[in-house]
Amino acid sequence: MNPPASHSPDPSLVVWNVPNVLSSIRLVMAWIVFVLIEQGAFWTAFVLFVIAVGTDWVDGWWARKFNQVTKLGRILDPFCDKIIICGTFIQVAAIMQLTGWPWYLRIMPWMAVVVVARELLVTALRSAIEAAGGDFSASFAGKLKMLFQCIAIGSALVALAVSATSNGEASESAKVGGLTFELGNVPLWVQVVMGLSIWAAVWSTLSSGWDYVWAAIRFAKKPGETR
Repeated sequence: MNPPASHSPDPSLVVWNVPNVLSSIRLVMAWIVFVLIEQGAFWTAFVLFVIAVGTDWVDGWWARKFNQVTKLGRILDPFCDKIIICGTFIQVAAIMQLTGWPWYLRIMPWMAVVVVARELLVTALRSAIEAAGGDFSASFAGKLKMLFQCIAIGSALVALAVSATSNGEASESAKVGGLTFELGNVPLWVQVVMGLSIWAAVWSTLSSGWDYVWAAIRFAKKPGETR
């Protein structure tokens, strides 16, 4: 008599595995980071931001290593990434705009718009292409974009943290939410890292966005594909 057939579940249909739990934790941490930035607790926000984006690398590695890539994870993981990156870009851009940081050393509002627009565009393209049976996995350019964005946000939070004080005013300072931001307190190395990473993030955001658009164009041109 033949042994009973194994009925192990399809890994792609499992909901609560380690990668998806980590993504859910990252989503909760993102909202905590937003509240901390709003309250001016920039050091704590920086630490939690680093931990949160670190879970992105961990859950991706875990999913590939242990074959735990799921349908939920393919939606939840990029969604959580977009929430924390777009949210922090918007908040930091608003604070730096109000406190008068020089244009070459701050995340400007239009940069936040570029980041959000790129994520909305890629999400729409991914949905359309994967619905038509195509593969729209993350590219190396997309991962590099994420790295530059994380460095830009992290260095901006450090700059805000070291420049924030609850006492006094100076010629190059501005007050937001009861805090005075003294730009002269930001070390030169932080300014250099922040300036370079912000512009690298903008460039990589635009470049990777074009990569996805071009991939979508190539897919649409394939004979026999659903339009």
